[in-house]
Amino acid sequence: MLIQLSLRSRIFFAMIFLVLIASVLIAGVTVYQYKEQSIDYHEDRMDRKEEQIRQSIDLAIQKTTYPVTTENLGLIFKDEIYEIAVVQNMNFNIYGLDGSLIKSSRPKFENDSISLCLNPEVLNQLELSPQKRYLEQNSAAGDNYQTSYTYIADRRFKPIGILQLPYFEDNTFNQMELREFLMRLGAVYLLMLIIAILLAFIISKYITRSLETISNVMERTDLTKRNQKIHIESPGEEIEKLIGAYNAMIDELERSAAKLARSEREQAWREMAKQVAHEIKNPLTPMRLSVQSFERKFDPQDPDAQKKVKEYSKTLIQQIDTMSSIASAFSNFAEMPAQLNETLNVVKIVKLALDIFNEDYIHFIAEKEEIIAKLDRTQLIRVVTNLVKNAIQAVPEVASPRVLVSVAMQDDQVKISVADNGIGISEENRDKIFEPKFTTKTSGMGLGLGMVKNIVETYQGEIKVTSQPGKGTVFCVLFPTVTT
Repeated sequence: MLIQLSLRSRIFFAMIFLVLIASVLIAGVTVYQYKEQSIDYHEDRMDRKEEQIRQSIDLAIQKTTYPVTTENLGLIFKDEIYEIAVVQNMNFNIYGLDGSLIKSSRPKFENDSISLCLNPEVLNQLELSPQKRYLEQNSAAGDNYQTSYTYIADRRFKPIGILQLPYFEDNTFNQMELREFLMRLGAVYLLMLIIAILLAFIISKYITRSLETISNVMERTDLTKRNQKIHIESPGEEIEKLIGAYNAMIDELERSAAKLARSEREQAWREMAKQVAHEIKNPLTPMRLSVQSFERKFDPQDPDAQKKVKEYSKTLIQQIDTMSSIASAFSNFAEMPAQLNETLNVVKIVKLALDIFNEDYIHFIAEKEEIIAKLDRTQLIRVVTNLVKNAIQAVPEVASPRVLVSVAMQDDQVKISVADNGIGISEENRDKIFEPKFTTKTSGMGLGLGMVKNIVETYQGEIKVTSQPGKGTVFCVLFPTVTT
């Protein structure tokens, strides 16, 4: 799911996630630290209390007048044990070396809450301990407590008894402190989380702003047009490298486009030269044959010599006219129409263009008597005459030929349609009819529709064709009423 998010969202959620993880880890470390600190505190306190009680016991043994023996421990600490317990604020018990209870600082509970005899395992562990001290972990009523066992020695450091010191761990204060600290820490982290959300939003937006700018520019990149370079103030190092790479690519693309355009122009002119050479060779061959035949057969003494000269001249003139027509056609195709933008009545100009045709099956209709547009008169006539010529050439074999020319308004455009009921255009040829040199006729050079398309596109217009083989063809030209 995270992979499907945008880069900005991933940065935002990553920053929030890091803050949450950090808060959980710090809270966990805090709880662990409090527990470790509580353990160290109780161990240190138990050691101090045990040492203080041992010093008080040693002092009582030094001051007593009774013989310092195991049997006299009850007499030595008959009253001293209560004073020591009060001063140290901790109860303790004294056992004999055999594990039997001798004296307790809690006399009221001697028979029910204090063991009257130590476990043999305790005696063994105490005997085997190098420090002559044994620590036992116990629990009572759900609370844990520790009990330490050490020897009580006489003035000659000979063991005469066992000191039992129960130590109950009171963690109420530490737990209360921990709860208060966690509550304060939670409030701080809640504030930090809010600040982190705001910062994550701002930072993620700042980081991705440059990428969005680059993305928008790259989306508008068009291989057929001049593309704009990217300019961003104070970009990061990585973004700057990306921008530099894109701008370098745009420069290389423009150079490649220029080379390609130049190569295409050169190729087009080469193809045009081949076509011109081919078309000129066609009339030159009969001209050559005619000259050779005239030179071989001409007899000045022939009474029909003048007639033969006229026929020969007529043949040459026809071929010359064909070559002149070829030159004019290529010249007109190569010449791009100039946008004179005359204000004219399109209906009137179309009628004028149709006057040169004598075919009675050509019909004209107009939506209005006057449709005004800014176009070039000559170029408009060339468009209409070429489309009508194509329509006439498409209906020679039709029993009832019909060509309909119409002028109408479509939104803010002038619509000129030329429809015929001729042979139509096959599906495979429909995409080729506007290509120079393409023709399905036995005569002509296939430049008429290409020239028409050039004129229409120069005026930011559009030309469409619909056709059904055997039923007819409709050419529709749309010109804007006001050209820019």
